[in-house]
Amino acid sequence: MIWSRLRLPAKLKKRLKMRKHIPNILTVLRFLLVPLFLYMMFVCHSKHASIYSLTVFVVASLTDYVDGTLARKWNVISDFGKIMDPLADKLLVLSALFGLCLLPPFHLNIIILIVISLREFGITILREVFLQRGIVVAAGNMGKLKTVMQMIGIIFALAAWAFLPQISEGLRLGVELWFWLVVLITLISGINYVKIFFKKEV
Repeated sequence: MIWSRLRLPAKLKKRLKMRKHIPNILTVLRFLLVPLFLYMMFVCHSKHASIYSLTVFVVASLTDYVDGTLARKWNVISDFGKIMDPLADKLLVLSALFGLCLLPPFHLNIIILIVISLREFGITILREVFLQRGIVVAAGNMGKLKTVMQMIGIIFALAAWAFLPQISEGLRLGVELWFWLVVLITLISGINYVKIFFKKEV
């Protein structure tokens, strides 16, 4: 980087060098929030457990936005971030979907979780295979749209769970239809990834 060749004060140079690690630190923090989220959702018996679950998920989602923004702003996008950032997102989202499918009041169709999980793990394996060959494939636009829609749907469902006295059948159906749309986009983005992988392979 240019600043590394300039004669800057030692403290300033140290700050500039340290900030390149902040996006990755936020990614690691998101990993650590996943087990806390699972605890709040499945184990915690507090009457406010749903609010705690929502809070942890929102904080984790914000770290995703912040680390991506900082990485682009400071031009410190790393191979670690390209691989681990989407993986942290996958673990967080799948944990939430696991709860929304298995727990009341939503009991979403389990096929939603299965399809999204298979796609996420499949793409993660392909990413690792190509990483071993020195090829890094960053998230595409459809993949990013899929992630945003997943986050919006999950936050809405958790908020309704936390603050509404009762979830109507209409609301439950609306949330499920939203996630079926997410499944469709998930499959499309997965196909796009496979195309990119094979193009790089060729």
